[in-house]
Amino acid sequence: MNTLALGPQWLDPDYLIATFGLIGVLVIVFAESGLLIGFFLPGDSLLFTTGLLVTTNKLDKPLWLVCALIVLAAVLGDQAGYLFGRKVGPSLFKRPDSRLFKQENVEKAHEFFEKHGPKSLILARFVPIVRTFTPIIAGVSRMNYRSFITFNLIGGALWGAGVTLLGASLGKVEFVHQHIELILVAIVLISVVPIAIEFLRARSKAKKDQPTPPHPADHPHSTPAEPRRGRHAKR
Repeated sequence: MNTLALGPQWLDPDYLIATFGLIGVLVIVFAESGLLIGFFLPGDSLLFTTGLLVTTNKLDKPLWLVCALIVLAAVLGDQAGYLFGRKVGPSLFKRPDSRLFKQENVEKAHEFFEKHGPKSLILARFVPIVRTFTPIIAGVSRMNYRSFITFNLIGGALWGAGVTLLGASLGKVEFVHQHIELILVAIVLISVVPIAIEFLRARSKAKKDQPTPPHPADHPHSTPAEPRRGRHAKR
């Protein structure tokens, strides 16, 4: 199965799976779930393609085992991110931008976490970039560890097993085989919709918060100041 590379070839799910196998999938899921360097990795499309390859017998592993290992990798990835956040703490917000690190990503994840609370660990799983930084922010905020574990397990299972099973289910549909490139592109586009919505909301809010300059008509009783008379003006 030749799929359309969504960007560089080394980010194409089919190429990654063909090259590194299931071990590569697990490493990528772990990295994208909680390591700063993993935010750009193709998590959703990778899981979908993995499920599709399992159901078409191109990945010779039982589906239940693949799902279980992916969920484990996702949960452990968030765990690593949480512990990293607790250790690094506020210094993360002072870290300068670099080619792989943008302060904007941390701020977005922080706003996402503050808005949705503990359930953000579940919701963020389905939002690229945000899912990488949210467990780190949870650690920075010193979220209750028992709550973190609970929501981490739920989110890891819903995302890791859910997207993989979706790929396995649709992999039996002939239309998907004939249009796999478009399917993967659609998954990527759908996954970035929440980011686009949040961006538009933030932009709209920023415009509303801008103070509007007062208009002369708003002060009907005010009169223009009389010009000052010069020293040689007639009396």
